[in-house]
Amino acid sequence: MAAQAPCEAEVRETGAAIFPFDNTYARLPERFFARLSPIPVPAPQLVQLNRAFAGELGIDADRLGSPSGVAILAGNSVPSGAEPIAMAYAGHQFGQFVPSLGDGRALLLGEIIGRDGQRKDIQLKGSGQTSFSRRGDGRAVLGPVLREYILAEAMATLGIPTTRALAAVTTGETVWRDRPLPGAILTRVASSHIRIGTFQYFAARQDIEAIRILSEYAIARHYPELMGAPNPVLAFFDNVVSRQAELIAKWMLVGFIHGVMNTDNMSISGETIDYGPCAFLDAYDPAKVFSSIDAYGRYAYGNQPAIAQWNLTRFAEALLPAAGDDAEQAAKQAQEIIDAFPARFEAVYARGMRAKLGLFKEEPDDMRLANELLECMARNKADFTLTFRNLCEAADGSSHDDGICAPFADPAQFEKWALKWRQRLERESVAPQRRKTEMRKANPVFIPRNHLVEEAIAAAQNERDFIPFQRLLDVLSNPYEDKPDRARYGLPPRPGQEVHQTFCGT
Repeated sequence: MAAQAPCEAEVRETGAAIFPFDNTYARLPERFFARLSPIPVPAPQLVQLNRAFAGELGIDADRLGSPSGVAILAGNSVPSGAEPIAMAYAGHQFGQFVPSLGDGRALLLGEIIGRDGQRKDIQLKGSGQTSFSRRGDGRAVLGPVLREYILAEAMATLGIPTTRALAAVTTGETVWRDRPLPGAILTRVASSHIRIGTFQYFAARQDIEAIRILSEYAIARHYPELMGAPNPVLAFFDNVVSRQAELIAKWMLVGFIHGVMNTDNMSISGETIDYGPCAFLDAYDPAKVFSSIDAYGRYAYGNQPAIAQWNLTRFAEALLPAAGDDAEQAAKQAQEIIDAFPARFEAVYARGMRAKLGLFKEEPDDMRLANELLECMARNKADFTLTFRNLCEAADGSSHDDGICAPFADPAQFEKWALKWRQRLERESVAPQRRKTEMRKANPVFIPRNHLVEEAIAAAQNERDFIPFQRLLDVLSNPYEDKPDRARYGLPPRPGQEVHQTFCGT
């Protein structure tokens, strides 16, 4: 850990700005947000600074890691150019509509333009009570902050659209949940924090003007190529559906379970957002649920595509009042877009699954072959990540199936499938070594395994030992490359190490 920081509230940064803010959302009408300042904390300390990512954003990492920078990350100092706001939104939570949610423990400091020319939000998560806290304390605890940091950065290295973690700080205060826990704040970066629930907030108030304003803003920011479309709002909806179909397919291909796919947790930019009780599959099980609050399995692994389509239907309902004067025609077109979601999802998923299986050409029965493997894995409780990674080693024909069979309780079931797989591979004239190399690019060896995440969190919370957290981040920064000295990070949990439940932390 590093720099200690002063705790004066509302201290404005002097000199050249650490964050070169260029804010736009704060220029929208006042009913879109509440203007607030973060609540200072007693003794902030830097846990982790994402120096490489800071460089991509055009931020001086040395300055951000200095005492004055840590004061900003802790909410004790409001940086020059910042306009802190808590964003208003609504949402369907486990199927039940809540008309007023909003940022109950987060503040959007402002927006910057990264070195890639893309606009990004800078948000403090855990910065204190807001107008939307609903009797909550507005704080975050260390465990969930570290979980989001690990998961978000792992998803980024896996090539999955996601919000990013810029920094984590401890606050020097105790936060009460079911027990006293150390407080922390995450600095989160997103393409924007506009959600399906943001549109639902105004739809619930029949504020059609606000829906139009928000639609125009979102299109200009995220889909500027649509501004000249015959119906930009419907074109916007179509593009959000496509991005969500691709995102969910990519989740499924790495065994990721979001855990709380409420409409307020779905971003219109197509990024993974709000890492709460999320987890990765160990043994493959399409009905798997980790989240302690998902009592009925609504957001189970295998339900995620259907839930995304359901959420997008709710988005259409909120958006349609701004989609033109012909309501009937707009509704018909929106329904056609919604109905196209499964095919769009399947196209991305099938392409990814063929890559995982080492198939270079498309054949009609490829997904049947893939599904037969998944069914075999489910019956045998085979580890999702390890099974696919092991297939890479057999793809060049130099390995027998003995090692690949290891995750299967009944190896004969796998061997029966493997015979079909090898016959399928033989129909392609691809050099075995090339196939193996390409499969390794589609099948990670390292994911943020739940027991390792929990180990890192426990060491940090109980011992103030952040080394396991930092080592795990380092391993996950290169998830596709085998490294013998890191072999344990690629192994499934041993008996007694399994994580059965994950928690939200709010």
